Amino acid sequence: MSGASGTRLELDLDALRHNVRHLSSLAAPARTMLAVKADAYGHGMLPFARAALESGADSLAVLDVPAALELRAAGVDAQLFAWLHGQDTDFRAAIEADVDLGVSSLLELRRIGEAGATRPADVHLKIDTGLHRNGASPENWPALVSEAIAYAQRGRVKIAGLWSHLADASPAADAAALGEFRAAIAVAAGLGVPTEGDERPLLHLAASSAGIREPEARFDLVRFGIAAYGVSPFDDIDGPGLGLRGTMRLIATVVDVDGSTATLDVGSADGVPPSVLGASGSGAEVLLAGERAAVTAVRIDTLLVAIPDGVVAEVGAPVVVFGAGDDGEPTVEDWATWAGTIGDEILARSSRRIPRVLLDE
Repeated sequence: MSGASGTRLELDLDALRHNVRHLSSLAAPARTMLAVKADAYGHGMLPFARAALESGADSLAVLDVPAALELRAAGVDAQLFAWLHGQDTDFRAAIEADVDLGVSSLLELRRIGEAGATRPADVHLKIDTGLHRNGASPENWPALVSEAIAYAQRGRVKIAGLWSHLADASPAADAAALGEFRAAIAVAAGLGVPTEGDERPLLHLAASSAGIREPEARFDLVRFGIAAYGVSPFDDIDGPGLGLRGTMRLIATVVDVDGSTATLDVGSADGVPPSVLGASGSGAEVLLAGERAAVTAVRIDTLLVAIPDGVVAEVGAPVVVFGAGDDGEPTVEDWATWAGTIGDEILARSSRRIPRVLLDE
C-alpha cells in the first residue's frame, strides 16, 4: 500500500478486484460487464477498467463513444459497450474501433448503418421496459428490429445484443419489466433474429440490483455498476453485508482549531454535499482522532466539525471523511443517507482538486 499522507483520495484497486471477483462468481454462468461510466464513478476510468478486466470482468460499459475510444487508444482490447449517443457521435470511428453500440431508435440505427465504416457495426437493440430513459417503445420495437435485420442482410450491422434497463422501482415493477423483456425477445425471434448458435445476440437486462438478487434477470451477462465500487444498491443492507469492499477513501487535514471547532481543508467544491446540513441540522460525521465528530458547516473550501469531548485536535492531523468503514469511519452509504441521495453521486462528485493515490497491493 502507498504510504502517502496529507489530504487525499485513496482509490483501492485491490478492493475493486475483490468486488469484481465476488460479483462475477455470483452472476455465473452469466458474463460480467463492469460499468466505468462517469470516469469509473469518479475513481479514474483507465486504471479501474484494467483492474476489472484482470479480475473477472469480461467487458466494460462506458456510456458514450468518446470514453470507449479513450480506452481503445490506451490499449484496452476487451469488448466495450456504449449506449448514450448525441447528434455529434462519431459512429464510424466507434465501429472501426470495434465498439459495441446500444441502439434505441430508428434514427440511431440509420446513422450507424449509413456511417460508411469498413466493417459491420455490432449493435445492441434496446427495448424500453419501464425506466423511460431511452429504448424503443413496445409499439416501435418491431420496426427497429426489422430494419436492423435489413441492415444485417446488407452487411452493415450485426445484431450483437438485445437489452434493456430495469427501473428497480419495486419487485413487482421488475417482474413486469422482465415479462416485457421476454416478450420483446419473442417478437425479435418471430421477425427472424437468431435464437441459437453463434449468431444469437447476447441478452442483458440486469445491473447491480437485479444481478445480485434476481437470478432470472441475469440472462447472458450482468452490467454491474455501483456494487463493484463497494456500495450496496439496496436500502436494507450495506456493501459489507453483501461481501463488498469500499473502493474510495477521502482523507482531509485539520487546518485550524478554534475552541471546540476544527476546520478541515475540503468542502463543497471538492464534492462534499451541502445537503447534509438540512433544516434540522447535520447528521453527517467524520472520524477525528478515532472518534466520530459531527459536521457543523459545509463551505466551498472547508468543513467545520465539532471536536468530541476528550479529543485533542491538532493542526495537521488527518481526518477520514468517508471510507470502507473498517476503522469506524463513515461510509459512502452513510454520506448518501445524510445527503438524501445515492452512493453513486457521493463517489462521482469527488473533485480532481484533491490529490489521488492508487492503492494497489
